[in-house]
Amino acid sequence: MEYQLDNGASDGMRLGMVVLSTDETLEHEARQVLSGRPANLLHTRIKSHPRVTPDSLKAMQALMPASARLLPDGLEAIAYGCTSASVLIGPDVVAERIGEVQPGVPVTNPISAVISALGALNAKRIALITPYTAAVASPMREFLARSGIETLSEISFGEADDRKVARISEASTLAAMIEAGQTDGVEAVFASCTNLRAFGIIEQAEAELGVPVISSNLALVWDLLRQAGVDATGWGPGRLFRQTLSGAS
Repeated sequence: MEYQLDNGASDGMRLGMVVLSTDETLEHEARQVLSGRPANLLHTRIKSHPRVTPDSLKAMQALMPASARLLPDGLEAIAYGCTSASVLIGPDVVAERIGEVQPGVPVTNPISAVISALGALNAKRIALITPYTAAVASPMREFLARSGIETLSEISFGEADDRKVARISEASTLAAMIEAGQTDGVEAVFASCTNLRAFGIIEQAEAELGVPVISSNLALVWDLLRQAGVDATGWGPGRLFRQTLSGAS
């Protein structure tokens, strides 16, 4: 029997995402942005140790090509889904390793996406919320500082087990956002870690604080769409998704 071909599961863009094996949050929150949109988000997993340390995060560098190779060809953009590993490995290295097997495809990562997002929001002085231990949080502050972003206040949950991070309640994260975000001079709040849930509280936190609030996942999905050339205004929660593509570039 003869058959016809079309564009597959979506008539729109095809996007790739490399998700940590311990992550239970990133895909769920990404779906909230892309549901009903002309987009097909295709996932692959990368082995990550449940205990989050600088050494375990850096170990993912060697695994990136094999994981990214499992994604289909012809994607518009790819996201690597780990904020702290992107800091420790380096965004350029992340892009290079994925580019080895997905040549010519734009690659983003959470920390680069956050820096772009803060630029779009004209925010350089932030409150930082993390689930991390000090050994992981400190390099992130330093990376942000080198990018011209000053951390005025910080609250961390001090959790080293990534499986537990996925269980931290949004109420706990909201309380930390409100406390840290009330520091004088704060221009935005950033909740770091792709496994830390935040989509359900971003609007509430912004309303209470009067400043933009972003998370790793919010910035990553926003930048993934931006890299694919999509104006995703209004697709997600918070002030960031009220930025047009031209305003975010």
